[in-house]
Amino acid sequence: MPTYSSTSQGKLSQCHPLLQQVFNQVIKSVDNTIIEGHRSKEKQNSLFEQGKSQLKYPKGKHNAVPSLAVDAAPYPIDWQDRERATLFAGYVLGVAAEMGIKLRWGGDWNMNFETSDNNFDDLWHFELIL
Repeated sequence: MPTYSSTSQGKLSQCHPLLQQVFNQVIKSVDNTIIEGHRSKEKQNSLFEQGKSQLKYPKGKHNAVPSLAVDAAPYPIDWQDRERATLFAGYVLGVAAEMGIKLRWGGDWNMNFETSDNNFDDLWHFELIL
């Protein structure tokens, strides 16, 4: 059974307990890495400037304490493999749904099961809907 590294565990510990519950269940079946939990003002604004985020600090879900968003990817990471990212997202969303936890994925912002209608993809991003 896969387990999180201490780095991934540290990043996940910055997240809302519901996100921790989901990803602690996901790791039991799918090896993945936690890329980011909480995001500082400097990091958020830098990603905004680079066009990798649509929001400036403090409007991002990563900016909350605890973080209401987590970035995660199947391990090993292949940044170019959209199909694998989508398969992983489907698994994560299914696990969350089974747990009664509602998540939004950055590959389907409007949650309509159409991945081609996004105007901004963030395939590694999962956020709580509270």
